[in-house]
Amino acid sequence: MAAKTARSKSTPTKENGVRVEEGLSLFKSDKFDADAYVQSKCSINEKDIKQLCSYLLDLKKASAEEMRRSVYANYPAFIRTSKEISDLEGELSSIRNLLSTQATLIHGLANGVNIDHDKVSDGSPANGVLNFEDNDLSDLEKWAAEYPDQLDALLAERRVDEALAAFDEGEVLISQANENHTLSSSLLTSLQFAIAERKQKLADQLAKAACQPSTRGGELRSAITALKRLGDGPRAHTVLLDAHFQRYQYNMQSLRPSSTSYGGAYTAALSQLVFSAIAQASSDSLGIFGKEPAYSSELVTWATKQTEAFSLLVKRHALASSAAAGGLRAAAECAQIALGHCSLLEARGLCLCPVLLKHFKPIVEQALEANLKRIEENTAAMAAADDWVLTNPPAGSRHASTAFQNKLTSSAHRFNLMVQDFFEDVGPLLSMQLGSKALEGLFRVFNSYVDVLVRALPGSMEEEEANFEGFGNKIVQMAETEAQQLALLANASLLADELLPRAAMKLAPLDQTSHRTDDLRRPSDRQNRNPEQREWKRRLLSTVDKLKDAFCRQHALDLIFTEEGDSHLSADMYINMDGNGEEVDWFPSLIFQELYAKLNRMASLAADMFEGRERFATSLLMRLTETVILWLSGDQSFWDDIEEGPRPLGPLGLRQLYLDMRFVICFASQGRYLSRNLNRGTNEIITKAVAAFSATGLDPYSELPEDDWFNEICLDGMERLSGKTKGNNGEVHSPTASLSAQSVSSARSHGSY
Repeated sequence: MAAKTARSKSTPTKENGVRVEEGLSLFKSDKFDADAYVQSKCSINEKDIKQLCSYLLDLKKASAEEMRRSVYANYPAFIRTSKEISDLEGELSSIRNLLSTQATLIHGLANGVNIDHDKVSDGSPANGVLNFEDNDLSDLEKWAAEYPDQLDALLAERRVDEALAAFDEGEVLISQANENHTLSSSLLTSLQFAIAERKQKLADQLAKAACQPSTRGGELRSAITALKRLGDGPRAHTVLLDAHFQRYQYNMQSLRPSSTSYGGAYTAALSQLVFSAIAQASSDSLGIFGKEPAYSSELVTWATKQTEAFSLLVKRHALASSAAAGGLRAAAECAQIALGHCSLLEARGLCLCPVLLKHFKPIVEQALEANLKRIEENTAAMAAADDWVLTNPPAGSRHASTAFQNKLTSSAHRFNLMVQDFFEDVGPLLSMQLGSKALEGLFRVFNSYVDVLVRALPGSMEEEEANFEGFGNKIVQMAETEAQQLALLANASLLADELLPRAAMKLAPLDQTSHRTDDLRRPSDRQNRNPEQREWKRRLLSTVDKLKDAFCRQHALDLIFTEEGDSHLSADMYINMDGNGEEVDWFPSLIFQELYAKLNRMASLAADMFEGRERFATSLLMRLTETVILWLSGDQSFWDDIEEGPRPLGPLGLRQLYLDMRFVICFASQGRYLSRNLNRGTNEIITKAVAAFSATGLDPYSELPEDDWFNEICLDGMERLSGKTKGNNGEVHSPTASLSAQSVSSARSHGSY
């Protein structure tokens, strides 16, 4: 599966590369005419221009992606190769010097053998006098004899600049003597050995002095510059980096982290030491060695290694304990301090934040998960004792003054308070690209809290599942009354629609330039500017729909079925109306009277609980009404009895069923929760009933009274059930436009919706 995924991910990259190559092939051709190409593109229309711009942007993105991937893939190899090349250059230089010295020595020995042979073969007294006279030393020979002692004195007195000048002077004189043959080969060889030996001794002295913690910045740079002048640049650069390492290691000895110390203070002090050392090393490297690639690569490798070691120290002494305890704020603050110091190096061309993120991100993610788990468990504990009564925020709460109209139950108040505190720590999460993970984790916790609310409904199907999975504590206080059950919905809807999205806005900080303008916008407007948070809010609301569906399903089943399992909504209640000889008192059926009464009670309760969110209350009543009607429309046993039962549906039963549907449409229209689904459901029921009656050979429309008859009974029923009398409320007595639209004549002419 992993291989398949890898192949699927690599395919678009290859296609982009092929597309880029095809796009550039035109420009590589020898016959490419720039003027003709521009002219052909200038003659295209606006649509073609947009397509061309899109195509060029795709080429640009693909090219940038290819370059970025190539750089990241090959950069470690480039650094390693540059280091190896630099080392090889140093070794080759040493070998060349050694070979040159050996050749000079061999040449001098050969000349000495020839001179001694001539002295032995020539024994005249005059020649002996000549040799005695030749032994008189010249000024150059006297200088050559004194030169090594002069170098030793300069090195002993640590007069580095004078020693370097003496080395240069000696090398110049040796070169001139070699060209003019003013010194013997043996003496030249001896001088070269003396210079090489003293150079090595001076280089060792400089390297040892540079790595001393007491060596100051100016002294260090002078020592490294001198070491470079000695001809060993790679060693000088390595010594420079080692010196900075030794210095900050020495300074770190005063940092002794303990279990009682503040992790942020330790991280800040350590960050100051490490990244200051890296910054100073970068400055010294650039000042002494310039931008030579070999030295820049060694600097990047060294800085990366120091950053790795620093991140491990911070993880061990500051982050690990905070993350294990769920201290998101402490862990995120430590990471933010380190990243803040590290980001200052980017101005010097050192981008080391990814190195820190590689080590810090998993730890902060652990703290994030522990924090979310704590919210989950604490809210579950509160839900076990929640009385499901809406109250204002506690008086001591930080959010009490700003949430004066946010009435929630105790567990929801606790959930909201912990979420608000959680989002106080989101700044570091953004810098570590954990904003999306925080949103996803919070959605998961909210979804679990909604599961708790679902299990708080009496008789909920979720109650059985609570024995196997759930939200922390399995014990949940039941919401027995309608007011308590509506409080469950008030909790979920207010959290999902307002409180959580408003808190999550901290995960999308606004630009400073537009901050004042955005402050004038409504919170919902600012939320809609972020597509990710808009989608997150949509998911929260869809989770609330789960609770809404469970609520409506429970109340619909309570209406339709008795405690013994018998149905209040059976086909017999309509079929048995014909043939019993009793005079019918036309009024909506008992189950629809109870539905109307229940909706009225809930509407009255919702007016107080959902103040300012009337749209949610309306959608809830709409969903409950739809649930009952759609259940009736899809109850196959009901329609089997109507269509194929032993007794057919008679004229009185058809009229009663039609009246019930008209009553539902009437009170839904009056309550302003008449929906398209409800319209469709009632029309399907009427259509099925009319078809079943027509199958008996009778004309259904001849048995149905006119519109006014149904309207009068529906309005009278609403008045009697609501306790209102004629003239108290004009809206109740006059059918609305929606009611008029559902006239009997319309149903007769169309038959179905």
